[in-house]
Amino acid sequence: MNDALHLEFTVEGNNFLSAGSASDEVKNTLKKLGIKAQAVRRVAIAMYEGEINMVIHAGGGNAYVDMFADHIKIVLADTGKGIEDIQLAMQAGYSTAPEDILALGFGAGMGLPNMIKYSDRFDIQSTIGEGTTITMEIDFDQR
Repeated sequence: MNDALHLEFTVEGNNFLSAGSASDEVKNTLKKLGIKAQAVRRVAIAMYEGEINMVIHAGGGNAYVDMFADHIKIVLADTGKGIEDIQLAMQAGYSTAPEDILALGFGAGMGLPNMIKYSDRFDIQSTIGEGTTITMEIDFDQR
């Protein structure tokens, strides 16, 4: 793959039936491109966690994916309420998910920690009342 392959997805807020469809499409594309299974797994987990966060907390958003020969760049952008305390939100187990979401089995507080764990480069920018943008890059070589 000489040039970047660019994909864009709209993630619907509160739609748990389509949640994960963008990360699933990216995973299947990477498999077709012959990317090693361990890298595909890391991408799928990191992107799925971000996608679910947009569904639960932000009323949806957009995912922009650029696949290069040696890595992938994923930008998840929403115009939700923003994250009040990013450091607290990055702690494993911390969740602001409402009870109805917890009852569905979501909102365990592992979204941001897993995005960080499975990314080689991670950046989060959030402004209260404006939204959040997360950028993750994952290398295709084995760690």
